[in-house]
Amino acid sequence: MIRFMRAFKHPPPEDLTLERLLYALSDPVRLEIVRCLAGVPEATCGELDGGRPKSSMSHHFRVLRDAGLVHTRSVGTTHMNSLRGEVLEERFPGLLQSILAQR
Repeated sequence: MIRFMRAFKHPPPEDLTLERLLYALSDPVRLEIVRCLAGVPEATCGELDGGRPKSSMSHHFRVLRDAGLVHTRSVGTTHMNSLRGEVLEERFPGLLQSILAQR
């Protein structure tokens, strides 16, 4: 039986809202995922899970995708994630860098 991976939905730049973006970044786990992705071109979910359960990480990645922060693509059975840095910079200039600069 061949099983096809469902394509992930990513909002277009014009649909990104500041409220949704800030909500997504308000969770420490999601903020850490975004910080990690800011330093690499792409990373698998496994590289970003920090030993957390797959079910909770699926939720975190969905929130990040829905906010427009992360792009996820399937490569076989692996999910590759990247930060939508250019899209975010165009929509909210300087915001992501300001948030990531805070420790």
